[in-house]
Formats: sequence, C-alpha cells, structure tokens
Amino acid sequence: MRIGAHLREDAAPLETAEELGIDVFQMFVTDPQSWKKPQPHPEAQQIRESPIDVVVHSSYQINVASLNNRLRMPSRKAVEQQADAAAELGAFGLVVHGGHLRDGEDAAEGFANWRKLFDRQQDKGGFGVPILIENTAGGDHAMARTLEAIDRLWDAVGDFEQAGFCLDTCHAWAGGEDLVGLVERVRAITGRIDLVHLNNSRDEFDSGRDRHANLESGHIDPDVLVEVARIADAPLILETPAEGIPADLSYLRGGL
Repeated sequence: MRIGAHLREDAAPLETAEELGIDVFQMFVTDPQSWKKPQPHPEAQQIRESPIDVVVHSSYQINVASLNNRLRMPSRKAVEQQADAAAELGAFGLVVHGGHLRDGEDAAEGFANWRKLFDRQQDKGGFGVPILIENTAGGDHAMARTLEAIDRLWDAVGDFEQAGFCLDTCHAWAGGEDLVGLVERVRAITGRIDLVHLNNSRDEFDSGRDRHANLESGHIDPDVLVEVARIADAPLILETPAEGIPADLSYLRGGL
C-alpha cells in the first residue's frame, strides 16, 4: 500500500517526500486559489523518473457542475490544463472536487455538466490523466456530498474510462456518512476507489465543515480511519496539519 501526504507550497517536493519516507505525494500545479495556467515545473523530469508516485490536486475554485457559464467554462479549461500539467509530472490522476449548484437550481443539470466535461474532452483525445472526483463535506446542493448524490453523479460519468473516485474521510464524516462500511458502499456505486484522502475531523459528525485534523486528534476514531485505509487498498494521502504528518505516518504504518 502506498502511503503519503499532500505537500503544500513545496518548491522541492521530491526532497520533502524523501525526508518523510513516503511512497506517494500530492501537490498543486498552480496557485490553488487562482485561474492561472500551470507553468512547467523545474523538477518535472526528476518527478517523472522518481520511484515516488505523484497525484495532483486541482485548484479549489473549479466547479464544472455550475450552471453559470462564467464559472463552468473556465473550470473546464482549468481541468484540461491542470490534467496536462499533471501528465508532464507522470501523475496518476488529477483530483477534482464534485462541485455544487446554487439554491433553486436543478441538480440534474449539474450532473449533466459533469458528463459534458468528459464527453467534450473525449472528442479531443481525452485528458492527460484520469480525473479523480472527490466527495465533498458540505452544502445542500453539492454534487458529491451524499452517497445518493454520488450515485446520480456516477450514473452520469461512470461509463467514462477516465472518471475515477477519491474518497476523503473527513468530508464523508462532515457530510453525514458513517465511515464503518463506507468503502463497500462507495464501491457498490462507483466500482472503484482510486485514492483515499485519510483525514480526521476537527468537527462533530454531519457538521458540514471541512476542517482536517491529525489522525489521533480529531472526532473520528483513528482505528476506524486505519480500517478504511486497509479495506480501500488504494494509495493514501494525508491532508492533515503539516506539523503532525510524521506522527500520522508512524501511526498509520503501525496500524496497517
């Protein structure tokens, strides 16, 4: 099992990954709060050739489900550009949040927009890497908060080979999903889990709040998190507070 962490704003990710002794790391390819096109990474060749795997997280403002053209169109372009940048690094996927709609908008149109993302890119030869859709923590109009929503989303995109799934434990907890048996319930819908974001939560169950905690310091039983990791049998990325990541890695390795 490949175990690693998200490396935030790290100019030398391979060096940091080697220091942590991890098998995989997650990184951004552009400012996660902007629409800037990714620029070539100075260590792209070293990252491609390294035995340490890499996955890329997309920028946060992307919302391909949106019914607002001024948000949806740049979101589609950003996904395409960031997937190309991920491919240059040899990444095995690009993580993209499920997105959301505004009050009163028809969820069916949001799911249809997700299908259009893959459909239109397929006409261009596909994305540079698979798109790993991540479940989200809150919002009554989120496209991937509940299993019911994920089921509808997968009805729309599940037949595309490049559609993958990223399970975030903090998001699921905050979204009101019991983590016990969750891996099996998700796989019954998607048929796959390509990546796990293994995070504890600073908030109570079903809070709708996305605030990550280190594995042993949140509201989720850390033994449950280890069990999710074990059953999912997918690459694991910690997105926990940076100062606690070495201890999280040690706890996780000991539990697995």
